[in-house]
Amino acid sequence: MSVRVLIVDDSATMRGLIAATLCRDPAISVVGEAADPLEARQAIKTLDPDVVTLDVEMPNMNGLEFLEKIMRLRPTRVIMVSTVTERGASTTIKALEIGAFDCVAKPSSKDPRSFDELPAKIKAIAASPIGRHEPLRSGPIRVEPAVAARREAQTATSRYAPDGRLVAIGSSTGGVEALLTILSHFPENCPPTIVTQHMPPVFTASFAARLDRMCKPQVAEAMDGAPILPGRVYLAPGGAAHLEVVKSVGGYRCRLSNMEAVNGHRPSVDVLFNSVAQSAGRNALGVILTGMGRDGAQGLLAMRQLGAETIGQDEASSLVYGMPKAAFEIGGVGKQLTLQRIAAHILTSTNQ
Repeated sequence: MSVRVLIVDDSATMRGLIAATLCRDPAISVVGEAADPLEARQAIKTLDPDVVTLDVEMPNMNGLEFLEKIMRLRPTRVIMVSTVTERGASTTIKALEIGAFDCVAKPSSKDPRSFDELPAKIKAIAASPIGRHEPLRSGPIRVEPAVAARREAQTATSRYAPDGRLVAIGSSTGGVEALLTILSHFPENCPPTIVTQHMPPVFTASFAARLDRMCKPQVAEAMDGAPILPGRVYLAPGGAAHLEVVKSVGGYRCRLSNMEAVNGHRPSVDVLFNSVAQSAGRNALGVILTGMGRDGAQGLLAMRQLGAETIGQDEASSLVYGMPKAAFEIGGVGKQLTLQRIAAHILTSTNQ
């Protein structure tokens, strides 16, 4: 049975472009279109689509307001379609916190093929149970882990002193929620942490700023040559370059590489993990989180083979159990944990 999609966008041209992209995949059926949230509300009731693509900025009610109503009254799998602007990126990050499953950028002169991954994202999301996705809503992070997991995290941070190991994290679809969940439990003096999250250009700057406001450590997009220090989280710039870790005098530094996409991604999780394996060996801990595809599996295996501890998010807590599954199946994952327990384990493992 094909995945049934409703397209919501005030631009007829954009609706046509999305429909044309999706109709090329025989496993996807566009069942309807809507020009604004009022039309979309009725269409969702009538058509009961598997997935909705939702524009960020529309007349009568903006995408965020409409998304909040959807997630509160009729939880639905939603992919946000956003312009690649600072404002559009910031709004999209908020939408992912509210409960959108993923985002894609509208095609632009810099990225005319941004819709190439849209069919694959829609099919991956359609296979994910809606109840597995826990929206973060707004304000201070409202992720409420199980009591035991919360106590573990509190215990781990109470007397935390980093032991010098690097933490490398890779994530994709569902990664905004997963990273917020983990990093919200990190103390101000967290282990030096390097993150590659699959995300369109410009979006990672907004995401890093959001994380920096909401979490205790300092979070920023990685800059070429930046020293990797405790209390810092470095996020790979979306679409611009691969993030690697290299040895330097007295420690490690970030390196941004402009090589071609790996596994269809730039930045690639495999590139990050392989660089950490070569530069840090057993002086690192690798984590692979929710996401579709296989990016990061071989790199995590390389880390484990060179003595690093490795963690994979389990199937039950993953929005899309693709990347963690691929890593687990080839032996790259040393331990599988629920999302809510990963932060506590990282801190306990890297504590002096």
